[in-house]
Amino acid sequence: MSKTIGLIYGSDTGMTEEITHNIVDEWSNTEIKVIEVSNASVTDFEEFDFLILGLSTWYDGDLQSDWESYFDEFKTIDFTGKTVALFGLGDQYGYGEFFIDGVGMLAEVVLENGGKIIGHWPIEGYDFTESKAEIEGKDLFYGLAIDEDNQPELTQDRVKEWLNQLQEEGSFN
Repeated sequence: MSKTIGLIYGSDTGMTEEITHNIVDEWSNTEIKVIEVSNASVTDFEEFDFLILGLSTWYDGDLQSDWESYFDEFKTIDFTGKTVALFGLGDQYGYGEFFIDGVGMLAEVVLENGGKIIGHWPIEGYDFTESKAEIEGKDLFYGLAIDEDNQPELTQDRVKEWLNQLQEEGSFN
């Protein structure tokens, strides 16, 4: 791969940060620049042709706190010509009506602002009521769904499978 990937994430408890490092470790032969969204600028998003965005969803469908603070600026970014993949953490049982809503909120902005999203992930294997991350009319999320509260034993395999999918869809090889 000749281009650097930008991975921009926010993490309150450290779980999203842990998944971020997991992704970097899995793609150790790929140049990935990791940026915490609390330190991000619009220029950081513009620098990359391919972005991976990561966050958790809090409470009743709220964005992770750093994404929440940055969201107004995020909505101004032009994603034209950019490919974006998303991953989100949530609790499908405790907050099943808001499961990984943050992924859907970011996806909506990326699509409205001209971006292309890859890495759609099947809803099969999850038990939730509803999600803004679910693509209407399809049995897919806009990105990888991770539930460290209820299915931590599935996380590693899901991440590996999703990264393989991104490599195929993004034509990185």
